[in-house]
Amino acid sequence: MSEAKSKIQAIINNGKTVLGIEMGSTRIKAVLLDNNNKTIATGEHGWTNSYIDGVWTYSLEEVWEGIQNSYRSMTEDVKTKYDVELTKIASIGFSAMMHGYLAFDKGDKLLVPFRTWRNNITGEACEKLMELFKYPIPQRWSIAHLYQSILNGEKHVADINYMTTLAGYVHWKLSGKKVLGVGDASGMFPIDIITASYNKRMLKQFDELVADKNFSWNLEDIMPTALVAGEDAGILTEEGAKLLDPSGKLQAGSLMCPPEGDAGTGMVATNSVAEHTGNVSAGTSIFAMVVLEKDLKKVHPELDLVTTPSGKLVAMAHSNNCASNLDSWIGIFKEAVTSLGFDVDMTSLYSTLYNKALEGDKDCGGLLAYGYLSGEHITHFEEGRPLFARSSDSNFNLANFMRVNLQTSLGAMKIGMDILLKEEGVKLDKMLGHGGLFKTKGVGQRFMAAAVNAPVAVMETAGEGGAWGIAVLASYCLNKKDGETLEAFLDKNIFADLNESIIAPDPEDVEGFEIFMERYKNCLPVERAAVDFLK
Repeated sequence: MSEAKSKIQAIINNGKTVLGIEMGSTRIKAVLLDNNNKTIATGEHGWTNSYIDGVWTYSLEEVWEGIQNSYRSMTEDVKTKYDVELTKIASIGFSAMMHGYLAFDKGDKLLVPFRTWRNNITGEACEKLMELFKYPIPQRWSIAHLYQSILNGEKHVADINYMTTLAGYVHWKLSGKKVLGVGDASGMFPIDIITASYNKRMLKQFDELVADKNFSWNLEDIMPTALVAGEDAGILTEEGAKLLDPSGKLQAGSLMCPPEGDAGTGMVATNSVAEHTGNVSAGTSIFAMVVLEKDLKKVHPELDLVTTPSGKLVAMAHSNNCASNLDSWIGIFKEAVTSLGFDVDMTSLYSTLYNKALEGDKDCGGLLAYGYLSGEHITHFEEGRPLFARSSDSNFNLANFMRVNLQTSLGAMKIGMDILLKEEGVKLDKMLGHGGLFKTKGVGQRFMAAAVNAPVAVMETAGEGGAWGIAVLASYCLNKKDGETLEAFLDKNIFADLNESIIAPDPEDVEGFEIFMERYKNCLPVERAAVDFLK
């Protein structure tokens, strides 16, 4: 047996590992770290949302099936690699897609199906709350879903005892604690960055707004307590251990870090928690974030204001749609190749087609595409219709087809980032990228650099994504020294030997992207017609 394997066996047997599990839109991933914050095992479970009665949702049964399968897959990886059973874990963290609406009654019964971030059904509530608070309230936010339910006259609202996010729900069931990391909490309700908790003025305003309904609750009492990174968020209970690991092998007692949202774990995974840093997560959805020095000058509905896991203000341009429709086109090409009797693995197909896009015209040859599988708040669509169109004299070839579908996956996000960078004058020295769009080396980076007109870096660790990010937050909770900030912990313990590749924006790419964006914005009525008439 090698010395390295023997050391890891001892770490596992002595319960010195750290676990992070993130529930993304299409995958639940588990990452196990050793005591040096290195990944030693992973596991995953694929899942997808359902569109039921006009709502994008996942059932709670799917949540637990996915978490248990992801955990079991990780323990099997441990057993295969190190020939030991995982029974004790020092610290555990859970994260998930942010926002949405999970409301429970006093008996802990879910009152209505989980309404995910993907639902654009709270427009009326958002407008009224933004006017009341003088603060951007996106349609995805939990408070928007709650107030829209009140405006709709939904009877379940009177019975609410607790409202939380997906990560907060899982953490509650495993630890018994109704808490939430401040980054995830900032996607429920506006945060006061001085207190790193919910904004008291706005809490009072909301309670006064709905006072005539005579609910038995006030808002603060039904939301989880916000915690900053590193705070004690409870321990894994006996019941929680059995829920996470139905085999009964996992022992209770693991320290639990504050549950976070995927925005916060993305910041951690890319070391983008300090001022002047930014990161972009590009997969099913896409969000680009910049940590701010100060408040923005104006309220912009296209931009979210959230926080880092340690409570610093962040501006985020979030688009519901990114690579899903592009992935569907890749699937069509795969089907065509297979029908011709050839076999090609998906990694090679993605690499070939993505790189083909680099041969296309800078402005995509006059082609037009929208990858709106779901609604898109930045461009004001309550529903989506994936669309491809071209004029009769456009330059229609494979390179331009791939390029337009790659660039349009960044289109809505770019509209939000242009407000931040051009109107607000926020400076961005470098953007760090992670997520599926960056798996093909150099391609996603190049288009992102053109979109934001700034260098884009990808780090080796970014491939681990949010599950790795929440595992690092669990490690911080366990190992931080007195007074050690999250930024200092990351710089010293995680990113000291930083290995990243950087692509600077090409001026011709930037110019071509701007020309494409004019077409993208001018032709939004075409997408509107598709939504209105294609049923």
